[in-house]
Amino acid sequence: MSKNIYIIGSGFSSLSASCYLAKAGYHVTVLEKNDTLGGRARQFKKDGFTFDIGPSWYWMPDVFERFFNDFGKKSSDFYILDKLNPGYEVYFGKDSSVKISSKLEEIYQLFENEEKGSSKHLKAFLNSAKSNYDTAIKDLVYRPGISPLELVTTKTVARVSQFFSTISKQVRKNIKSQKLIKILEFPVLFLGAKPSDTPAFYNFMNYADFGLGTWHPRGGMYNVVKGMVSLAESLDVVFKTNANVDKIETDASNAIIGLTVNGEKIKTSLVLSGADYHHTETLLDKNVKQYSEKYWSKKTFAPSSLLFYIGFDKKIKNVSHHTLFFDTDFNLHAEEIYDHPKWPTDPLFYANFTSITDKTSAPDGKEAGFFLIPLAPGIEDTEALREKYFHKILDRFEKLTNQEVKKHVLFSKSFCVKDFKKEYNSYKGNAYGMANTLLQTAFLRPNLKSSKVKNLYFTGQLTVPGPGVPPALISGKIVSELIIKNQK
Repeated sequence: MSKNIYIIGSGFSSLSASCYLAKAGYHVTVLEKNDTLGGRARQFKKDGFTFDIGPSWYWMPDVFERFFNDFGKKSSDFYILDKLNPGYEVYFGKDSSVKISSKLEEIYQLFENEEKGSSKHLKAFLNSAKSNYDTAIKDLVYRPGISPLELVTTKTVARVSQFFSTISKQVRKNIKSQKLIKILEFPVLFLGAKPSDTPAFYNFMNYADFGLGTWHPRGGMYNVVKGMVSLAESLDVVFKTNANVDKIETDASNAIIGLTVNGEKIKTSLVLSGADYHHTETLLDKNVKQYSEKYWSKKTFAPSSLLFYIGFDKKIKNVSHHTLFFDTDFNLHAEEIYDHPKWPTDPLFYANFTSITDKTSAPDGKEAGFFLIPLAPGIEDTEALREKYFHKILDRFEKLTNQEVKKHVLFSKSFCVKDFKKEYNSYKGNAYGMANTLLQTAFLRPNLKSSKVKNLYFTGQLTVPGPGVPPALISGKIVSELIIKNQK
């Protein structure tokens, strides 16, 4: 069998797969359509400011360590991690915010101060969450999603009821405070669906939050990309940027025979795509696509986002490195993303100020601000709408944090639905992939291996195991194992 493989895209899942395949003896070439590596995890630099364009949360440090350990390395061989304290801050209204400590005992006390008796329920909830984390992250998510039997273990059978209840029901069973409910429901937003549609089993995200904490790689998330690229290059992976794949070529027997890249044909019989799954299938002849447009249109996708990267000429007060603004109606915003897609009436939003922790991301006395509004994928995206929401959230930000910031803006760059489509060929401009709902879990997600094209494989946030950076690293590992097994 061929030991040459081309990987489309250079996001986290592709970088992960490139390392595993190279270690196994494959000659790996990674094709990236943009001029920098990292897929959605890129950087924007301007006037001494540095922003992570994509992922900004470093959770589940054990998954990153497991990846590097597989190559006899540690994350610290490539970048330095700082544990954030507070992990993040949540605003519920003017002069009403809470900081989530990096210490569990302080979190228990925070809950108890807000609602008497709630710390007891939180401890029980987190015990369940840790048990689920150990089951999911150390075992289940490393399975390829080929068969429903992969989910049937003694541990999952004991938890079967959790797959038919939801995070929302589980949280509300014993906790009454709306503030605490929002804090507990927040982590599952990384999975791309409403808490009311997310199986209770996924409470392991709460353990990732409170139990393992929030970290920051010095220099930003892009240093993780650099570390993975460095590891891949040490394994002789070849990277080519500005390499846009126009077509995946197949023969009469539906086997891959090559790629058309920037208009030129390249011979190959083995391809792994870490690019958007839907987009990848548009590169194939119609008769060998696995999934129809109707299939994709019926799936629940994680939100898109309106992002602003803002350079401020002063330090910003009353905020933390990660700050969430939950001062408006959570349910209404969720409905306007998932149920009745439209621009949100009064959106929740998130702000990130890495320069509070990492002095390299802004000049002295200045602040780098990253603002994010979750949006329904596929909605209208115009400069006028971006401008409207820029003022909408900064006006709220000023009132909530008791300071003027708009007149201190040096520059602002936006990124939204159109950009996700243009830069990443993202289906409907989604930002995070396909949501992890009950009917979109494991074997119910798009397959890692094409059922129509011989030697075509997929990895990333639209396939197994799901959205997020840690799952992307895992996706790269399990698809590599599948390729190696099938090529023997």
